[in-house]
Amino acid sequence: MSAVEAAVAGVPDDAWLVVVDMQEVFTGESPWATGRFDHAAAGIERLLPRFTGRTVFTRFVAPEHPRGAWVPYYRDWSFALVPDTDPLWDLTEPFATAAADRRDAVVTETTFGKWGTRLQAVTGDHPHLVLVGVSTDCCVLSTALAAADAGATVTVVADACAGASDEDHERALAAMRLYAPLITVV
Repeated sequence: MSAVEAAVAGVPDDAWLVVVDMQEVFTGESPWATGRFDHAAAGIERLLPRFTGRTVFTRFVAPEHPRGAWVPYYRDWSFALVPDTDPLWDLTEPFATAAADRRDAVVTETTFGKWGTRLQAVTGDHPHLVLVGVSTDCCVLSTALAAADAGATVTVVADACAGASDEDHERALAAMRLYAPLITVV
């Protein structure tokens, strides 16, 4: 058993694995590339068999027409203002295949946090969520806080997440630990 698998050994059998934003936009030469993306992906791959039938993949995409605070955000990141069908927003492998082969849900949002009506419709109102993915200091953090605030039990698997930098990853994990027992970092 790997360390990642051991970390979720005590998680209930009805928990949901939420794979946050394992997308092309966070790889390679993208301005949003996450340095340890491959490390997180390897950890997530080890978890997929444990959550067969209870996995949700999420995608972050740009809104067609940014509003409010998103206007200056996308002024800074204009490369991302492409339709949600653009390959930039595709799930990376093996997650694209896993989502298709396993018929797992894919939730697409224009917000950092993925907790909302779409994810709730799949997992239920007060689920146990196991969060993994990128970026620990942005979309994972935003999802964890909103889900916990709404009454979900949240477990974040640190070795199956990656931040914009190792320092940002650790700071986000430390912030989420402040929300115990609503959020548990393993």
